[in-house]
Amino acid sequence: MFVGTHTPKLDDKGRLVVPARYREALSGGFFLTRGQGPCLHAYPRADFERRYAELRAAASDPRSRDYLRVVLAGASEEELDKQGRFTVPPHLRTFARLERDCAVVGAGDRLEVWDEPSWGRRSAEAEAAYEQATLDGLPGLL
Repeated sequence: MFVGTHTPKLDDKGRLVVPARYREALSGGFFLTRGQGPCLHAYPRADFERRYAELRAAASDPRSRDYLRVVLAGASEEELDKQGRFTVPPHLRTFARLERDCAVVGAGDRLEVWDEPSWGRRSAEAEAAYEQATLDGLPGLL
């Protein structure tokens, strides 16, 4: 499970260092794709393949087909180098507005890669909503 928040910097070649605690889970390769926010989602290969199978099974619904198209069209298969870095493809850097300061956020089954200022705003909004939330008011939890 991916947890925690880290703030690495994107280097001049568009590479991002993955925090050491996450490297083993991504060592067999991973898929990087568009998330919502906008951010990027990084899924270990097996998890991405499982999600693809679930989405494919639901593809009889036009919304599911469109969602699947967006996820797959923007996806990039990546591997970590010996220093634990990967290159964020230019189209994904543009989508997520990644320039230099990034936030790598553990989101359970995936990592999210955010532009750090965007993550700061989103995180502040979520924290404010968290103060008002009750478990019985959250869909799917109880």
